Amino acid sequence: MRYIHINENGIYLVFVVSKENQLKLLHFASVPYDKKRIINEGHLKEGFQFVQLDCAGFDRPYERHGNKYVVTSPGCLLEYVEMSESINEQGKHLIIVQEEPVSKLRVTSSIQFFTGVQVVRFSHTVENRGEKSQTLTYLSSFSYTGFEKEGESFAQDKIHLSIPHNGWQKELNWRTYTLSELGFSKTQYHSIGRTSKCIEVTNTGNWSTKAYLPMGFITNKEANIGLIWQIEHNGSWHYEIADQNDYMLLNVSGPTEIQSHWSQVLKPKETFTSVPVAVGVSDASFDQAIGELTKYRRRIRRKNKDNEHLPIIFNDYMNCLWADPTTEKELPLIQKAAQLGCEYYVIDAGWYDSGYWWNKVGEWKESLERFPNGIKEVTDTIRALGMIPGIWLELEVMGVECDIAKKVPDDWFFVRHGKRIYDRSRYQLDFRNPEVVNYINQVMERIITEYGVGYIKLDYNIEPGIGTELGVTSVGQGLLEHERAYLKWLDSLFERYPNLVIENCSSGGLRMDYALLARCSIQSTSDQEEFLNYAMISANAATGVAPEQAAIWSYPLKEGDKEEVIFNMVNALLLRIHQSGHIVELSNERYQLVKEGIEFYKSIRSEIKKGLPYWPLGLAMCEDKWMCYGCDIEEKRTAYMAVWKVGGEEERISLLPVPKRKQIDPNQVKVTLAYPISETVEFNYEAERGTLEVVFSHAYMARIFKVNY
Repeated sequence: MRYIHINENGIYLVFVVSKENQLKLLHFASVPYDKKRIINEGHLKEGFQFVQLDCAGFDRPYERHGNKYVVTSPGCLLEYVEMSESINEQGKHLIIVQEEPVSKLRVTSSIQFFTGVQVVRFSHTVENRGEKSQTLTYLSSFSYTGFEKEGESFAQDKIHLSIPHNGWQKELNWRTYTLSELGFSKTQYHSIGRTSKCIEVTNTGNWSTKAYLPMGFITNKEANIGLIWQIEHNGSWHYEIADQNDYMLLNVSGPTEIQSHWSQVLKPKETFTSVPVAVGVSDASFDQAIGELTKYRRRIRRKNKDNEHLPIIFNDYMNCLWADPTTEKELPLIQKAAQLGCEYYVIDAGWYDSGYWWNKVGEWKESLERFPNGIKEVTDTIRALGMIPGIWLELEVMGVECDIAKKVPDDWFFVRHGKRIYDRSRYQLDFRNPEVVNYINQVMERIITEYGVGYIKLDYNIEPGIGTELGVTSVGQGLLEHERAYLKWLDSLFERYPNLVIENCSSGGLRMDYALLARCSIQSTSDQEEFLNYAMISANAATGVAPEQAAIWSYPLKEGDKEEVIFNMVNALLLRIHQSGHIVELSNERYQLVKEGIEFYKSIRSEIKKGLPYWPLGLAMCEDKWMCYGCDIEEKRTAYMAVWKVGGEEERISLLPVPKRKQIDPNQVKVTLAYPISETVEFNYEAERGTLEVVFSHAYMARIFKVNY
């Protein structure tokens, strides 16, 4: 056997080329490889596949129980061909080639490192070099066997899996489980065994994050190591924790046949590439893992002025006009937003129809009943007051009552069983169709040039399901091709309009993925309408996106008090302000608190874009009464913390204000109140214990603290 050791950016990889000339991935971690941990060469022969590849018509040479993707075939029959290395602008790039000798299916794997970041991006391309067509039914993007091997105790005792649950108005709700809590208790004497059990986290459909974020985090508490990953895809995806012989296995992929109705025929000379997956290593600290992922997200993202300058957004929707805009309503709001210091002003839904508009969207021309002199009168006013106008669109759908939808052929839309797919009285447009793309481009050109719009809130409010049957051999293939066509359209849009800002919105945060966020500069995090409930989403937002991409609503109520306004502002101040609310009707005292918050944000936004997240109280959960999120700016030896109290009788909380990964003399730490300066609270930093005690006497309160260390 020939071992291949790679140590790059603090990431340790070990491959082995076996006696059968097969490539195996033995190790991927933040600690060096201990050869004693792999002791059974029989298990090595059966498992540790670097690429899991299933095709129709191939038998499995080894045992498998259940539907888990182990002993995939012809994946387990691939033979090693070569490995090459190069350096590009991101860092080291490895190419590994394997081939199955009978079918002549060749797999070329891309392993991209990022200098200074403990994250690697993986993808695999299958090429049919044979003379017969082959049908792919599964292709992993990342597969790693033996992630639990470090340490002496059983996996059920040392391995924890953190899963980010997601949902409409319930975004970013992480939970951590032991393997036993997920049904993976040890039931056999020598090993966990070859059980049929599989822990699955899956999305099927076009809302990529409607139930979970495409992420996960595994920690080995005994060995103090962690593994974090994100799937960079805007549709169906899957990851699973399973076992094979004596080892635990992680498989990460895009769409699959079993879970998402995907398969694809590869004719001779055709290729197929898996969705990209980023995998990072760390110690067992979630803060460190997310810190590395945050650095990586900033590296892969499209360079744009918006993420450099972080302009403040006012949007007229939430707790304000509620999709009922008119010229008369907009003009006073525009004046107030400009006085506050907002820099984008976004006209949200409803501008294109005077009545019930939900099932008629698709033409995207303003209602003259709402805007008698045209919407350009409003956008011109926005520009005249020094702001960039924005507008809400939902381009990927047409309402069933839209006149255009009644005239165009079915191949403009998703079709299954010979029928157009409905969801919530809308049809899903198919971006594989050049006529659809041409129509959408015409809409965008008109809105940008005629209305003078520089910001698009691009919403998406349906779930068309498993895919479309037109022109493909599986509906999942139709969905995947549409999603890739949509990404290609976004790329072409930014080529034509490089300074255009697009907010990625899908009923809030239901497509919070880095296929889209590598392109769009801003992510809508939620449609959460209750500011108290928004605290948990705000506290956890930086787990799903880079902080400066996380748009957080701040919407002071018409009738509220000072603490309500402060709480609303604190929700947004360490991320990206998405201002709304009845700012025209606020008392001067409450209006000044909003203004102070915006001025404070402008003073720190150059730091937010460099800051790394940390959680002094751990990740927030819905039921928590106290929450805390911190943004650490290492180069300035400064951090900012948002602290929330959400009900409960306890008036005091004690926390560690400095990120745990820092080795700081507690006597060199200074804590001050940063926002609002005018509304002081009792707090005390105790250097002896290195803790900050905060006293909040009201039922709900929030403040921003600055930490110098």
